[in-house]
Amino acid sequence: MRCVQCGYYEDKVIDSRMSKEGTSIRRRRECLRCGYRYTTYEHIERTELRVVKRDHLREALNREKILRGMIKACEKRPVSMDQLDNAADEIIAELHRDHQREIPSSIIGKKVIEKLYAIDPVAYIRYVSVYRQFQNVEEFIELIRKMEHHTLNDPLQRKLPID
Repeated sequence: MRCVQCGYYEDKVIDSRMSKEGTSIRRRRECLRCGYRYTTYEHIERTELRVVKRDHLREALNREKILRGMIKACEKRPVSMDQLDNAADEIIAELHRDHQREIPSSIIGKKVIEKLYAIDPVAYIRYVSVYRQFQNVEEFIELIRKMEHHTLNDPLQRKLPID
């Protein structure tokens, strides 16, 4: 590692800590020549996943693109950036775990939909309406009815007292 202050190649590690739920290591280093302290991060280098689009074109999996879509869906909603960051990290981890080299974009969309459904129902509706390319209001209404039916039949949901 080269010192960012003087360019010297020798340093010593002062402190190492695991960060981001064990996916990287943060190291505090000190240059042996000038004493400057700096931080480095060590990450696992994964093979690059390629996304197969609907038109069969391929592009690199882009976490920021996934996050941008979720941010747009959650605009003006009570959803924190931490929630969205965690959801994006979970999606990326699931994709790397389940796929070797290529993944259809439809699977990524479905994973985003699952995460948004758990985070915020309005964001879920927004994302699904773009993802499924709704053409009219009836499609929105049908989706909302399905959500209501699913919510009513969810055995894990607490029953509210009816007065």
